[in-house]
Amino acid sequence: MNERVNILGVEVDAVTMAQAVKKIESLIAEKKSSIVATANAEMLMMSTHDEELKKILNSAALVVPDGAGTVWAAHHLGFDMPERVAGADLVQEIMKIAPSKDIKIFLFGSAPGVADKAKLKAEELYPGIKIVGTRNGYFSADDEAEILAQIKNSRADVLLAALGVPKQEKWLFAHKDELKIPVSIGVGGTLDVMAGVVKRAPLWMQKAKLEWLYRAMLQPSRAGRLTALPKFVLKVHASKK
Repeated sequence: MNERVNILGVEVDAVTMAQAVKKIESLIAEKKSSIVATANAEMLMMSTHDEELKKILNSAALVVPDGAGTVWAAHHLGFDMPERVAGADLVQEIMKIAPSKDIKIFLFGSAPGVADKAKLKAEELYPGIKIVGTRNGYFSADDEAEILAQIKNSRADVLLAALGVPKQEKWLFAHKDELKIPVSIGVGGTLDVMAGVVKRAPLWMQKAKLEWLYRAMLQPSRAGRLTALPKFVLKVHASKK
């Protein structure tokens, strides 16, 4: 069992990318309904004033350290956190092994057409991959029964939900037992990146841990959310015993 590090009340798994992928493979083999969460600083900050989100994260089968802030927090609190496991990269690693392991994937979320474009990209990058369904993330309560039936009937092993935090985590948790999908992951803007709708930060910025800054520059609407970062640093520092 991997060590878990408590960051602002959320237990985050101290895993490498390879360990995270292996854990997901074992969860698929178990065929239970499990949630995998990708915890960045913004999500961890949100959980400090959203008890429902915090409970969901702490009940997840795997919580990966998605973001330099999460890794920094673990180190600052005196714990080992081997590396950042970015949600977007984790999705690619799962897709990479999917054809040989016969892992079936459902893409759910983002604007109309985005999941379809992401499906085409996945099929281009990973020949033989089985994307067994797509559905956009624009829906009302009236559409839910139809969406649940579509996902359930797809018999997917992995459900990637791009509905934004915390909506995706809450939606996956609420319908976990009904869907009976072995692994469900909230993936935020990953489908947008795959579809080419939103560009990923250049590799040098990713390596310099500045991906958050690039996203803010690209999407000014996110700029207000950047205030979560200094608040996160202060909150983590205050929580240090």
